[in-house]
This record gives sequence, C-alpha cells and structure tokens, in this order.
Amino acid sequence: MSTEAKRNSQISLDSDIYSPSEEKELAKIIQHCSKKKLPLEIIGTGSKKFVGYNLQTAKTINYLNFKGVIEYLPEELYIKVKPGTLVSDIENVLSKNNQELSFEPLDFGYIKDGKPNKGTIGGQVSCNFAGSRRFKVGSIRDQILGFRGVNGSGDIIKSGGTVVKNVTGYDLSKLITGSFGTLVALSEITLKVAPKKNSQSTKIIYSENLKDISKLFDKILSSSNEISGSVFIPEEPKNLKYDQLKEKVFKFNDLNYTGSYLAFRLEGDKKSIDERLKDLNDELELKKFKTSILDVYQSSLFWKKVNNLEIFTNTKNNLIRVVIPTAKNHELMSYLSKKFKYFVDWSGSLFWVEILDNENSKIKDLKKLVTSLGGYLTIIKKSENFDFEESLFTINELKLNISKKIKESFDKQAILNPGKMYREI
Repeated sequence: MSTEAKRNSQISLDSDIYSPSEEKELAKIIQHCSKKKLPLEIIGTGSKKFVGYNLQTAKTINYLNFKGVIEYLPEELYIKVKPGTLVSDIENVLSKNNQELSFEPLDFGYIKDGKPNKGTIGGQVSCNFAGSRRFKVGSIRDQILGFRGVNGSGDIIKSGGTVVKNVTGYDLSKLITGSFGTLVALSEITLKVAPKKNSQSTKIIYSENLKDISKLFDKILSSSNEISGSVFIPEEPKNLKYDQLKEKVFKFNDLNYTGSYLAFRLEGDKKSIDERLKDLNDELELKKFKTSILDVYQSSLFWKKVNNLEIFTNTKNNLIRVVIPTAKNHELMSYLSKKFKYFVDWSGSLFWVEILDNENSKIKDLKKLVTSLGGYLTIIKKSENFDFEESLFTINELKLNISKKIKESFDKQAILNPGKMYREI
C-alpha cells in the first residue's frame, strides 16, 4: 500500500474535528458528511471566526495541517499554495525574492484580541477583504489565477490555471472568493504576486472640511500619477465610550500638525516619487492646505497600521464595513462626522465604522442610509449586546435567491458552513 493510501485509510470519520493535510483526505471527509447530512464548519487559525453568524455544526474541518507552498515561480509571478498556509509564511517566502501580495492582506487580529494574526490564505480568499491598494490593483478575487477544491458532495473541482490570461470555461475563482467557505472547501490556491516597489512616500493633507476631503478623493482617483493608497483619518468623537486611539496608533515624528487628515501614498523609485509629488502639488492644489510628508520607513508603518485596523484595537463595540459609490462619500462622512468613530479608505469608497454597544438602532439607521446611497454593509464584529435584528450581510431578495441557487449547485445538502452569511442558506 502506498504512503498516500495508508494515510487515507487512517482517517477517522468518527472524529468531531478533522485535520486533513491533502486533497483526497478532504474529499473523503466531505463525501462521508454529505451522505450522513452532517454540517461542517471550516476553519484555519480562527482569525475571522467572529465574522458572520456563529455556527452549530456536527463536525469541524481544521486546515492547520493543510499547509505549504506547492509551487512558486518568481519569474512567472505566481505562487501555488495549500489553503491552510499562513499569510505571514507566504509573505516571508515572497520577501526573499522582493515580491509581495499586492492586495495587502488585512489583519483582523488586532480587533479580535489586540495581537497580529493575518490567518491563513484560505481565510483571506474566503472573505475577500482587501487592503488599501484595492482601488489601484483590484480585490483578492482579481489576484487569483486558479483554485482546486471539494464541493458539498465531495467532488474535486478546479478552475483557472497559472497564467494571467485564462479564458477556458467559467471563472469560478470569482464566485468562490468572498463566499465564506459556503460553496467549496479549498484545497489549492494559485495567486498572482507582484514585485515590491523600491520606495514609498506618504503625503499628509490636514483638513476638517469634508467637502475638500471628498474633492481630494475624486482628484486622486482620476489622477495619472499612480497613487496606491488614499485614506481619511478624522478626529475621534469626544464620546469617551470610544477608545481614543488615533494619537497613539498614528504617532509619527513627521506629522507636523494635529487634527483630521487625508493621506495618500506613492510607490516606486525615489526619483519617480519626487517628480509625481511635484505634479500632485499642483494637481491637488496643495498650497491651500497644511501638509506633512512621511519618509519610506514611516510611510510603510503608517499603511501597515491602517490595514491592521489598529485604531479599533480590542474594541468591544460593533465594527461595520461599508462600501459605497465614491460619488456618495461626502454624504456618508457628513452623517458620521463627530458622532461615530470611523475612517475612510479606497479613496472614498470603503468606510470602517464603530458603533457603540447597546446602540443597535443606529446600525439600522446606517444600513438604511447606505442602501439609499447604493452601497452595502457588513457587520464585521458584533458587540456583546448585539440583538441580531439586522442581518450581518446586506443583500436584497433577488440576490439572495440567486445565492440560494448557487449554493444548491455547489452544496446540495448545505453542509459547508451553513448559515455563515445568510441564515437561509
């Protein structure tokens, strides 16, 4: 009997927690649970376990043994990994060749328990939460070249390949990314990688005027000067029920002033950055504002803190993720201003909003406004007294019905993370 066959024969299907290390083990487990109609929870490090509805399942698939780099070709700009591979391990491998994951993986560890934990790459793909470079390079689903996985019947499926242009059949990668493990249990992920830029610099523009901030966001989006990050950090509300962390988290020697500010990032070689900064001084009419500039080291740390959501470290309140059309950001900023703790990313399209515990009605009001503006929201972290009157993911009836049909086509018995996103599926 081969080593692989021996390993497969030793799987205990009576266990409550399965820890597969390769695809055939995973398929065998899901085939068994499908036949028995046993719902499964799929987890890695648990860094995002609190996102979505809590699951009560018969069995758990833990991915922590399902890890490792399968293939990495730096010259071809792709890496193929198992889903339980830690994001930090992938970043370390890429860094040796001066490469990176361009979507800037978010770190939910700080909002969870105050410690860094980017989790596994499978978790990142399942949630599709991209960092500040999103408006420049696209989301995580735009960085996936292909995947392999096991559907709810235990069948092994695959999509895509290892080249940027792949037009054979349907691109299922787009579908499974952001599905929170409700469609497929991943077994292999192929991702684009990108060369790291030689240098970076961040310009800080101080302003309390939300109309000016909105106009700056719009100009940044339309600029040809390759801006790779744009964020607004307002002053925190005086309400002491919010932890006052802004001055502590964003404490940098080169910040010359206090108050609310917009920050934008330029990356590349230093000469190019200097030339683009000169253009942007005129393009953004920066003479009207007080400004500071962060050097390469402070700039790198600044954006790391943004993508770690460190301003919400250890929050016990509700944390809401809002995405709206950029043209509507002034209306939402005006609504939130001085009443809520928040910041704005993706050059005006992504809002992270903290709403106090025991103020569930304000979540309902925010959802109503966001929907009217053509956006959607996700309740990322729930407070202790969250009443679940509001759904955690915004979806209308048409899209919910489509999601039900997609779920049925991948997972007819509805055993994979059932009810994680929507209670109905």
